[in-house]
Order: sequence, then C-alpha cells, then structure tokens
Amino acid sequence: MTAVLVTGGNGFLGSSVVAGLARAGHRVTSADLQVPPTAVAGVDHVVVDVRDAGAVSEALADCEPEVVVHLASIVTPGKDSSRELERAVDVDGSRHVLDACLAHGVRRVVVSSSGAAYGYHPDNGRAHGGWLTEDDPVRGNVEFAYSDHKRQVEEMLVVARSEHPELEQVVLRIGTILGERVDNQITALFERPRLLKIRGADSPFVFIWDTDVVAIIEQAVTGEATGVFNVAGDGALTIAEIAASLGKKVLEIPEPTLRIALMIGQRIGLTSYGPEQTRFLQFRPVLANDRLKEVFGYTPTRTSREAFEAWRTRGRTRAGGGR
Repeated sequence: MTAVLVTGGNGFLGSSVVAGLARAGHRVTSADLQVPPTAVAGVDHVVVDVRDAGAVSEALADCEPEVVVHLASIVTPGKDSSRELERAVDVDGSRHVLDACLAHGVRRVVVSSSGAAYGYHPDNGRAHGGWLTEDDPVRGNVEFAYSDHKRQVEEMLVVARSEHPELEQVVLRIGTILGERVDNQITALFERPRLLKIRGADSPFVFIWDTDVVAIIEQAVTGEATGVFNVAGDGALTIAEIAASLGKKVLEIPEPTLRIALMIGQRIGLTSYGPEQTRFLQFRPVLANDRLKEVFGYTPTRTSREAFEAWRTRGRTRAGGGR
C-alpha cells in the first residue's frame, strides 16, 4: 500500500485516477477546490487551492504521502478566465506542489504534462521523420497559455531533477485524449460539417484512450521507471483520414486567408480564436511512444486510429479532458 495525494482529484482524469488507486488498495487523498458531492469510498477528500502555497504544504504535512500525483491545471479556460489566473494555477501551483514535496520528504512526484509543451513549430520532429521524441526540446508557444505554461513547468522540473535527485519524477507528456465520455475543444473540431485544414499542412493527430492514461498514471505511482514519457497510441491520423472516417468533407484554406479571417472575427467578436490558431492547425506535435513502451513498460490498448474509431462509434456525454 502506498500513500498517494492527487491534486485535481475531482477532474476528468483525477476522479478516475483516485478511484483506481483506491481500488488497488492504496491510501489515497484527493485534493481539489471542493469536496465532491459523492465521495469515493476509502478516499480522504481535502479542500486545497494549489495557488495557496501554505494550503498545499499543510495538506502534504497532514497526509504524509509517499507519492504525489499532480494533475491540477487549467486545460480549457472558462469565459471568466485570464492569463494571470491560468499561470497562477498551472505554473505557480506546480511550484507550490514541488516545493511541498521537497519540504515533506515525498519520494516521487508524477506530473501530467502535455504534448503541447513541445510547442507548435514548423520544424517539430524534423530529426525523426516528423515524430517528436522525449529528447526533442520543449519550447512551447508564448501565444498559447497552456503550451507556454507546460513548458515553464517542465523547465522547473529539469532544475529540480538536477538539484534534488532524491525526489523521483515521472513526467507524462500526454497527447489528445479520447474516451467514451470525452467532449472537448479538440473533438469539437470533428463535430463540424466540414473539417478545417490548412492547405499544404499535413500535421496529424495522435490519440490516447482515457483508460490508458489512467492506467499509465497508476503504473507511474508504483512502477520502477522514472523520467519523461510521451503518452500516445501507436500511429497518427491526418485530417483527411479523420474526415473519411466521419464521412465528411475537408475544407482547405490557405494559411494567410485563415489568419486574416480569424483576426477580423476576433476583432468583431465572432470568435474567441485569434490568428495564432493557424499554428495549432499547421504544426501539431506528433508524439512517438517508443520510450513509453520500451522503458516505462506500457503499451496502449488502442492505437490512435482505434481510439478515434472507438470515440466515433460510442455514445458520449460532455466530460472534459484532452490536450
């Protein structure tokens, strides 16, 4: 039995991770902004705002975890969100969790990062035929808060690995999550009558099934492997392949045309997306999962294609999740 504290324990991934760890017999504390309406049997629920360094430290002092699973972050900002709030949760919150782990003798921290940490760049994966490995640089994009913040957190973790090797790290760079209950800003792209593609850009999607992500996080708590791992199913799907599976057509637009349209649309309030979004459509990170399988020791149960087909054919309700 391992004592585990999970930040963001009420979230899409967090709730499944908490339940899975409890079923496996671990002593689990779920930390989030509020106690859930239905508590998980055998789990201690504590109210913690990761923006509050003192509250984070107090929670770790009280439950004395051997492992901390840090999932708290803002993936999909709400209408009232701001860059300052998102940074306070994503970056400052991660610093508070890391500091508390070091102060209270935590043995291992498991961090949910993202493929977005690599950033959206035209030379992504150039050394490996378009595939990004864990040895490629984490560059993020300042214009994308989530991507930029994940980069900053990873840089923080690099320093901690050098200065505090006694704290083991498992850092998971997660691709686009799909699942029976997943409905998010990524899947919304696939619900449109026609799928948008920038002319000349074939940057594909990599997918990972949500139960695989949960199983990987659970294995990261007790397994022997440490380090940084891309989390994605085998293979990738282009927009054309996704459209064919959905029986839809593809709308190809030159990048300058789309950039101007987004600029005007944002200015007059027709869309919240700005011209920088063209980079997201052009240069998505395509994650190689060799290290996940060969070093971490986990082979996803579904390939990217199988995950997409399972999402397409099964009933879905809105539940969040996705990178």
